[in-house]
Amino acid sequence: MVPDDLRSTGRDARRFALMALLLAGTALAAPLSAHAQTVANSAVSTPPGVVTPGTAAATPAIADPQTTGAVSTDDLSPASDEDLVRLNRREPTIDGLRTRIDPEDERAAGIRIGTFTLRPEIGETLNHEWRKDGDTKQNRGYLETGIRGTLTSDWSRHELTVTGAGVIQNNISGEGEEEPRADIDAELRLDLWDETVARLRAGYSFEREDADDPNAISNAKTQSGVNTYRLGAAIERDFGLIRGSVGLDFERRTYGDVELENGTTLSVEDRNRNSGTLTARVGYEMSPALIPFIEAAVGRSIYDLRQDTLGFERSYQSYATRGGLEVDLGEKLYGEIALGYETYRFEDDRLSDVSGLSVDGRLNWSPQRGTDVLFGLSTGLDPSTTAGDSGSIDYTLINIITHEMRSDLVARLSNTLTIRKYPSDSRSSDETTWRTGAGLTWDMNRYLALTGDVSYERTTRDVGDPTDITRVGVGLVLRR
Repeated sequence: MVPDDLRSTGRDARRFALMALLLAGTALAAPLSAHAQTVANSAVSTPPGVVTPGTAAATPAIADPQTTGAVSTDDLSPASDEDLVRLNRREPTIDGLRTRIDPEDERAAGIRIGTFTLRPEIGETLNHEWRKDGDTKQNRGYLETGIRGTLTSDWSRHELTVTGAGVIQNNISGEGEEEPRADIDAELRLDLWDETVARLRAGYSFEREDADDPNAISNAKTQSGVNTYRLGAAIERDFGLIRGSVGLDFERRTYGDVELENGTTLSVEDRNRNSGTLTARVGYEMSPALIPFIEAAVGRSIYDLRQDTLGFERSYQSYATRGGLEVDLGEKLYGEIALGYETYRFEDDRLSDVSGLSVDGRLNWSPQRGTDVLFGLSTGLDPSTTAGDSGSIDYTLINIITHEMRSDLVARLSNTLTIRKYPSDSRSSDETTWRTGAGLTWDMNRYLALTGDVSYERTTRDVGDPTDITRVGVGLVLRR
C-alpha cells in the first residue's frame, strides 16, 4: 500500500523495494521442484502459449510499451487479451487435457508451491532521460529496479491467476521527477456448469501523475500519487449459436497530496471518486471464426466531495453502445473490433456533456513464424480539473511488434498515439502524444537476460509549447 502523503512516499517506496528484493532473492535461490506437472482434465483448457481471454495474466502488469526492461514485456505480447467479457474463447485441446511442462522449454521452470506455480523476475536497468519543454531543457540519470511475478493454479477445475509488478526509480544524476509504479491483479475463473463460466477479478495500481498530464499541478515538485482499486465480476453463457455475457466493474481512485516547490503541500482529495459500470454483450456465431456482437454499457461515477474546490459538481453518468465483430482465424489472425458512441453527462449544468464516437478493439496478427503484431484501440474519458471544463475524450492507438531474430534474441518495436479531444466550449486545448520505442532482449540462458531499450515521446498542443522526452536504458533481468 502506498500512502497518500507523498512526503513519505520515497522512504516507504524504498523500504518496499528492499523487502521485495529480499523476498525475490529468496524465491530465486529456492531449489527447483523435482515433481513434473501432472496432466489434469479441464473444463475450459487452452493450447500451450495461448492466454485465455479474461484471465488476470492477460492484463499487462505495467501497461507501458516503452518499458526500459526492468519489468518483463512478456505480457505486452500480441498473444495477450485484456477483455474480461470476450465471448470468442480459444479452442481447447482435442482430448481436453493440459500438457505437461516441456523440459526443453526455454522459459524458467518456476517454483512449485503446492498446486500453484510461481514465476518471479527481478530486473535492474541503468537509464538516462533527456527532456525539453519549449526552451527549458532537463536531463537525469536513474536506476530502475523492477520486480514481477505470476502465480498460477494447476487445478482440474477452476483457475486462479495472480500477476504483480512494481518499479522503483532512483535518480543518480541530474534533475527530474522519479516515477514509481506498482500493479497487482488477480482473477478466479469458476467453471459453473456446461457452457457457463464466471470470473471474479480484483486489482490495485499505484502511479505518479505525469507532469505533462493536463490535470497536473504546474508548480509542483512532486505530483500526486494515484491509487486505483478494482473489483470485477462477469458471467458468460453459450446458448447454442447465441453467446451472451454480463459484467460488473467497480473502481475507486484516490489522489495523494502534491508537494509544491516552496515546500508546502496541496490536497487534491476533491478528485477522489468511485465508479461502477455494468456491461452486457450478445453475439451470434455465424461460424467459429466470425461472431458479430452488440454491446451496451451504463455507468455512474460519484466523487467523495459533492463539489470540488472551484464549486463544480463533477459526478457524472456514462452511456455507451457498440457493435462489432470477433474474428478467430487461428494463430495467424484473431481479435475483435467495435464501433459505437459514448456520452458522459455531468450533474453540474455548467459542465458540458462529453460525447463522441468510440473505437475499441484488439487485433493479433502473425505474418510469419516468430513475428507477432498487435494493434490496440481504446476510447475513454479523462475528467478535467479546470474551472468550467468537463473533460476530454481520449483515443489511444497501440502497435507492438515482436520478432525473434534468433531463438535467444527478440527485437521489439512499439508505437502509441493518444489524442485528447475537448468539447468546443472548453478552455483546455486539444493535444496529441506520440511515443515510439525499440528494444532487444538477449536470453543468455533461461534464467538471465540482457535488455536494451530506447524510446522517444513528443506531446504537441493547440496552445502551448511541445514536450520532447528521450530515454535510453540497458539492464539485466533474472528469472526463476
